[in-house]
Amino acid sequence: MQNVFFIIFYEKNLLKNGIHRTLQCFSLMATKRTLKFVTGNANKLREVRAILSPHIEVESVDLDLAEYQGEPDEIARKKCADAAKQLQSEVIVEDTCLCFNALGGLPGPYIKWFLKNLRPEGLHKLLSGFDDKTAYALCTFALCEGPDKPVLLFRGRTDGCIVEPRGENHFGWDPCFQPDGFDETYAQMKPDLKNSISHRGKALALLKKHFISE
Repeated sequence: MQNVFFIIFYEKNLLKNGIHRTLQCFSLMATKRTLKFVTGNANKLREVRAILSPHIEVESVDLDLAEYQGEPDEIARKKCADAAKQLQSEVIVEDTCLCFNALGGLPGPYIKWFLKNLRPEGLHKLLSGFDDKTAYALCTFALCEGPDKPVLLFRGRTDGCIVEPRGENHFGWDPCFQPDGFDETYAQMKPDLKNSISHRGKALALLKKHFISE
């Protein structure tokens, strides 16, 4: 749904100290935009809705998309173009990477499969033989307005390190990722704090900015 703006313009003539002044006043109202987001992950959907609210309403769609391989940008573009073709509408998709510097960027875009088999405890143990525990989380949101339309990318990155899992929030690999400048893992943070500094929050901030500047 595209933004629809209604602009009300009116003038006020004021008499103050014998001088007529004209004030031009604008009242701007906009309908809320609705985006279809391809995900079957309830935790991810909750975060995306929290970050984009109240400006954008998010409708989840569970599609069977191909599991592409390659660089993050390439994966995001292909997934989004595929989703737009299936839905015949505007859609967003997300591709997330967790990259260990000691491993040359792995697991990277394959973090989903690493996590499924190793869980956060296993991800931490992957670096047990390395002094370098640094890592970065990369989120790429892809937006396509419809079939055969260009795909736009919005990226967010948060640097940090891999630590022994801590925290009550067991969403993905949150328990073992500690962002730089914080003593808490993602899983220990309050949602508002995490969303303000996370890779996902940064990418979605750019997405919101795109719609505002349209």
